Amino acid sequence: QKYLCSNCNNILKKALQTLCGHRYCSACLSWIVRNNKNAICQKCKEEDPSTLSEGSLLAEERAFGDAAINKEISELKVHCVTLGCSWSGIMKNFEEHQSLCEYALIPCHTGCGHMVMRKKLADHLENGCVNNVTTCQKCKRSLSSSEYQVNKRIPFNWYLIIFFPFFFQQNRSTPLINKDGCRFSEIGCSFRGSKEKIKEHEKTAVGAHMLLLLQHIKQLKASLCTAAKAADGSIPQSELNVNENKLHVFENIVAVLNKEVETSNLEITAFRRQSELDQNIIRGLELKIAELHRCLTQKDAGLSSLHKSLLFSEQASYDGVFLWKITDVGRKLQDSVTGRTVSLYSPAFYTAKYGYKVCLRVYLNGDGTGKGTHMSLFFVVMRGDYDALLPWPFRHKVTFMLLDQNNREHIIDAFRPDLTSASFQRPVNDMNVASGCPMFLPLAKLQSPKYAYVKEDTLFLKCIIE
Repeated sequence: QKYLCSNCNNILKKALQTLCGHRYCSACLSWIVRNNKNAICQKCKEEDPSTLSEGSLLAEERAFGDAAINKEISELKVHCVTLGCSWSGIMKNFEEHQSLCEYALIPCHTGCGHMVMRKKLADHLENGCVNNVTTCQKCKRSLSSSEYQVNKRIPFNWYLIIFFPFFFQQNRSTPLINKDGCRFSEIGCSFRGSKEKIKEHEKTAVGAHMLLLLQHIKQLKASLCTAAKAADGSIPQSELNVNENKLHVFENIVAVLNKEVETSNLEITAFRRQSELDQNIIRGLELKIAELHRCLTQKDAGLSSLHKSLLFSEQASYDGVFLWKITDVGRKLQDSVTGRTVSLYSPAFYTAKYGYKVCLRVYLNGDGTGKGTHMSLFFVVMRGDYDALLPWPFRHKVTFMLLDQNNREHIIDAFRPDLTSASFQRPVNDMNVASGCPMFLPLAKLQSPKYAYVKEDTLFLKCIIE
């Protein structure tokens, strides 16, 4: 059901989807809008008239090409229902088959009123068409083709051998000449190339081939006349009449084929225009997608920044007291020994709501004089938002504590800033040089089972700023 037009109820052709979600053939929608002012979607009326909305109004500019449905339809398996034809394939190849189906009934172009199979058109024109007449050179009467008697003395109709392969081949994909040349090289086409290029060439050069064919027919007709004059009457008049009649038949065949080519060219032109419209829509959608992607990237960056700010706000302290929980101590100590991660920085905290911004830095395997023997703990003054309002140098007492998780023997060390040291001046970079206790705690004591400084691979460091 989804492949059927909401108007004609036939298979969708160049499907368009409206704002209400229903689908129409492109031609059907154009016809409805052209012939109905403020047209309402018929499907919406049938489904539930009470839910009609602005989206149910039909307008070509409010509909868009449904590329997904068009692709599905083009891949549907179909077969030709013309009696006698065994062709089967997919929908996108069906229109081409329709224009070539030898069993299809088509009207005779002479206006005789007969519908004949495409493959029998030549026979009809030659033997049955009452409108296909020729004037007899002897009696001057107008006779139908069926009234002519083919002269039995003609050994073979050589001109049929030239033309019939182009139009009545049983297998259209088999070339008449070598693989590198166009099938129309016999009448002047010089194109050469691979099988794929020849196939594409023959599709796009139909008009040129028809012109070559017409020129060839004219040359043939002229050569017959010349030959007749040269023979000075040695060729029987009946043979010349038959030859001229045959040429007339083939001219009619070419005229029919030429009309079909013109129809195909119109369809191809319409398809190309639709393809250009589709490409413009696709380019517009691609630009919109790129813009949405850019906006999404910006929003992701904003969310990431917001998340970091939120995380910082949750961890930050504003009273000069900070408790730092360090997990995976064993792995981090090993990384410090191997030099993979020499030191760790704590989250930033503040001495007051609008006070100094500071953090801690720990070397689990020691630094300077304590390297390899002690855990080193340092204090870092950071550049803050309110530094311009604060007194410098930093002069508050700093106390470090390593907490015994059994609450027995905490390790405590304290210092007052050296007011001449650059570590406590107003920061010009993100951080000042760290200052503190390079020999804060012997590693042997840190790892000793007698103490609970590290418990469940976790330790707690505390900093108090007076």
